[in-house]
Amino acid sequence: MLKLATYVLYDVLRNKILLIYTILLLFISVGLFQMEENNNKAMLGVLSIILIVIPLVSLVFTTIHFYNSYEFMELLLTQPQSRSKVFYSEFLGVSIALLVAFIIGIGIPVLLYTFSVLSVYLLLSGVVLSLIFCSIGFLISTISRDKAKGIGIALMVWFYFALIYDGVLMIVLFLFSDYPTEKLTFLFSALNPIDLSRVFVMLKMDIGALMGYTGAIYKAFLGKNTGILFSITLNAIWIVLPLWMALRTFKQKDF
Repeated sequence: MLKLATYVLYDVLRNKILLIYTILLLFISVGLFQMEENNNKAMLGVLSIILIVIPLVSLVFTTIHFYNSYEFMELLLTQPQSRSKVFYSEFLGVSIALLVAFIIGIGIPVLLYTFSVLSVYLLLSGVVLSLIFCSIGFLISTISRDKAKGIGIALMVWFYFALIYDGVLMIVLFLFSDYPTEKLTFLFSALNPIDLSRVFVMLKMDIGALMGYTGAIYKAFLGKNTGILFSITLNAIWIVLPLWMALRTFKQKDF
């Protein structure tokens, strides 16, 4: 499997879109630190990129790559290769390539300009989001055989997590404003990996007050060791569960 994953990684790294993505991330992140004298403000800009751009590119790029690799996977499956081996090789190749692009484009500038515990948390959030949305991309691609439909679903999923989700949360809180909503708010926020990463990193930046009600709830919970452990566990589930579901679908898929 390692040999096959290495081949997939090499093939993905040669992709021009991935190269452009890496250069753009590098250009934007360096530009933010050059324009801002205050590194914390620059970090906020980098955080916005991580929360919006990283999930979008990881999700769409993974989905497109999977559909473009159908013929290659069909060829591999005619050989004495198990479906699990082919599937995990594809996932490792794509996910590692995305992580390499993220580390070069954002990781290196962040560590060079401001090496701190905060920068480590920031980069870990980007790594986790890359893996989560890569995993979700594989799930979408295995469920839908049609490429256009799959890409459309991927964009809708990103649109929901990045934009629509906040509106839905505000409506729910408004409807139940007469009741204690602390636990409900925390539950809804934890079910969105983007929101979870955003609040977690901003709390580490010690600006939880800027997040109002949600920030106060997370400050009370995530400031404790049990809260941090819960956050790590939840992110791990976001990576493993979609990937496991995608593997099950892939094994049953009729190529």
